[in-house]
Amino acid sequence: MDARGLWTCLLLPLLLGRWPGARGQDLEVLQTPGPVSLSAGETLALNCTLTGLSLPGGVRWYKGLDRNQQPIYSEKASQSIPRVTRVVPESGEDFSIRISNIRPEDAGTYYCVKFRAGSPEKEYRSGKGTVVSVIATPSQPLISGPPSRVTSGASATFNCTSDGFSPRDIEVTWYKDRSPISAPPTIVLPEGESTSYQAFSTVDVRLTDKDVKSQLTCQIRHRTLKASLQQVFRLGDVLRVPPKVQLETNPSLPIPLNASVRITCNVEGFYPNDTSLVWLENSRKTEEGKASPMIQNPAGTFSLKNSLELTASLEKNKTVFACQVTHNSQPPVTEELTLEVGVQPEKDGISDSAGPGDTTVFIVVALVCALLVVLVIAVIYLIKARQNKGKDSTSVRLHESEKTSGGTNQVLVPDPNNVEYADLNFDKAPKKSPRQAVEPSQQSEYASIQTGQPAPNDDNVTYADLDMVHLSKAPKRPAPKPEEASSEYASVQVQSK
Repeated sequence: MDARGLWTCLLLPLLLGRWPGARGQDLEVLQTPGPVSLSAGETLALNCTLTGLSLPGGVRWYKGLDRNQQPIYSEKASQSIPRVTRVVPESGEDFSIRISNIRPEDAGTYYCVKFRAGSPEKEYRSGKGTVVSVIATPSQPLISGPPSRVTSGASATFNCTSDGFSPRDIEVTWYKDRSPISAPPTIVLPEGESTSYQAFSTVDVRLTDKDVKSQLTCQIRHRTLKASLQQVFRLGDVLRVPPKVQLETNPSLPIPLNASVRITCNVEGFYPNDTSLVWLENSRKTEEGKASPMIQNPAGTFSLKNSLELTASLEKNKTVFACQVTHNSQPPVTEELTLEVGVQPEKDGISDSAGPGDTTVFIVVALVCALLVVLVIAVIYLIKARQNKGKDSTSVRLHESEKTSGGTNQVLVPDPNNVEYADLNFDKAPKKSPRQAVEPSQQSEYASIQTGQPAPNDDNVTYADLDMVHLSKAPKRPAPKPEEASSEYASVQVQSK
């Protein structure tokens, strides 16, 4: 070969590099077009082939565009992850890899990158990328409730979460005792370039005292699942039903004096069964009562009874008894009762249930009766006193002739100085001589009262107040029949005008 041919051989590669057609011989990185979809646990194969002129420098695999992160594969084994291997080891053109046991977080876009040797190496060519999606089933849903118990009548917030699934489409449904309840839309994270997804769903439930046995269910549906996933939450685990406290006595109020009485504290419809009971007497702790076994109601709540037994003495009257119930570390619930003790019932037809009001009535009636008795006695006394006063010489003087010592009969002789008159409100009439009283019997004595003008000498005239005496006008009657020797009579005769 002459000198001309030698120069041609030396310059040809340089000339070909400057020609436009020489670009077709430049280095290219070819990747398998995507997207590629597979299920979690499978093996992912990513193809990468270099064509054209070979340049010094390594080849690496990256997930995403960040070249500063750790590569998925590198010719330096220390920089590769253990699950990645070369398909054709030691090949200078085929840099395909396999990723075993694919995971949801392995989803993303993978790039095969050719670097040019240098210090440091610089990226020379990159493949167009292969989009990989991992189909992963959601994890078992998890329900979380409020951190502490919620009193019946209030609302409680519940959250349901599930993660590690792909693709992102998921359906979350809530049920309360098999009845669906509405909830806000489900939140799915992350929103950007996905690796795997996480779902959040929240619901508010108003709790009642009938929810002790109720259940809340979170149900998840996803295209990777053959059947839905469910998680159940017992509402009784976060529910508090406060007790209803009531006091009653046997017998009922008011209690008869010295009777045996039982005061019962009824604690009804509480949940959970974490409760304690204390008796108070006039705000001071007293003896423990007799407790009955705690029972569970059909709705799941609990009830209990506790009783105090005592004697209804006068010292216990108006005593305030209180039943104090502390439930589930909440402020105590207190119910009070004032004991009313009545008087001892009488045996003569008075009811045993007579209370202080009936006793007051009895006392008033007794006082009224006593006053009436006193008034009657006073009236009788006044009448008798007035009658006795009529017999006195200052009121009426009925002159009765002295009995003779021999018991012989005497004829009354009128004495003008000793004649006594009674003012009977008759018309004035001339003075008449008194009639002589004939004594048919030796032992009978009579007095004669005649109407007429009073004697001039008023000093010896006595008048009789006969307002209390009823004298009826009647024809002249014969003298009374003789009576026994010890009988005495007075005859009062009033003549007609």
